[in-house]
Amino acid sequence: MDKIVILAALVGALSVTPVSAKEFQNHTNMMNHGDGHLMDMDGGMVMGQNTDTLPGGCDKIAATKEITVRAGHKFSEKFPGTMYAFDQQEFQFEPCTKLTVHFINEDDIRHQWMMHGLPKYLYPKGMFHLEVSGPGEVSGTLILPPGDKTYLVHCDIAQHMEKGMKAQLKVGKGAEDLPSIPGVTTSVFPDDYSGKPYSAEEAAANAAPVTDSSTPSPAPAPASSANGTETDTGLSGTTVIGIALGFLLAPILAKRYKGMSPGEIVAALIESAKHSLKQVVSLLSGILSKSGTAKTSTSIKK
Repeated sequence: MDKIVILAALVGALSVTPVSAKEFQNHTNMMNHGDGHLMDMDGGMVMGQNTDTLPGGCDKIAATKEITVRAGHKFSEKFPGTMYAFDQQEFQFEPCTKLTVHFINEDDIRHQWMMHGLPKYLYPKGMFHLEVSGPGEVSGTLILPPGDKTYLVHCDIAQHMEKGMKAQLKVGKGAEDLPSIPGVTTSVFPDDYSGKPYSAEEAAANAAPVTDSSTPSPAPAPASSANGTETDTGLSGTTVIGIALGFLLAPILAKRYKGMSPGEIVAALIESAKHSLKQVVSLLSGILSKSGTAKTSTSIKK
C-alpha cells in the first residue's frame, strides 16, 4: 500500500512540475580539433578561432575587446517582416583588435554568428563561426585584420538570414554599408504593411516603363546586304533547292537503305562520301595533268 501511495505522489509531482524543452548550456569545455576548430557533443561550435597570430599588416594588437551578442526570435519584433534577429545589428572596432565574442542563443533552435571575408591564409574558408544548438552560450576569439572594411555577420541556417538574422561589423572607418541590415540599411525588396490595395494599374506601371502612345513606334528597318541593297529575310533560294532535292531523293534513299540499321546507314553514307571524294580528286588530278602537258607542249613549239 505504501508503495502505491509513493508512486502516486511521484506521478502527481511530475504532472505539475514544468519541464524545460532544453536547459541553458554554457559551452566551455569543447574539444580542440585543430585550426581553431572547437566543438562538443551538445551542439556548441567555434570555427576559425585565432588568439595570438597577427594578420599581415598588423604590427601588434591594437586593442582587446569583448562583446556579448544575443540571438533569438524576440529580437525580431521591432523589425516588421522578420522572424529572427541579433540584439545588435552593427559593430565597429579598431583595426588589429583582438575581439572575443560571447554568443548567446535564446531560442530552442540552432543559431550562428558568422563573419565572412576574413583573410583565408589565417582563417580557414575566410570566416569566423560561432554556433549553438538551443539555449546556450559559446565564446570565441579572433584578431581583426587591418584596413577599413565592412564585414558581413549572419546566421547561415536556412532562411534565418533572409528572415532578419543579419548584421555588419566595421573595421576602422569601414567601407560601404551592406544592404538589408535590419534597422541600419533599407531592404533590397521592402515589404509593404500600409494595407493599401495594390491595383492592376500600379502593377502594370511597375512592370514596364510608360511610353508616349501619341508617337508611333518606328517600323523595323529591313535587313540590308553589305552593298546597301535590301535582302529578303525569308527562305533563300539555296534553302528552297535543298528542300526540293530532299523530297526528290527521299524515295530513292529509302529504297536503297531499306532494312538497314541506323549505324549501317551512317557507315554506308560515309563510304559513299569517301568514294565520291576520290572520284573528284581523280578528276581534278586528270584536269591538272592535261593542263600541265598542254603548257609544256606549247612552250616546246615556241
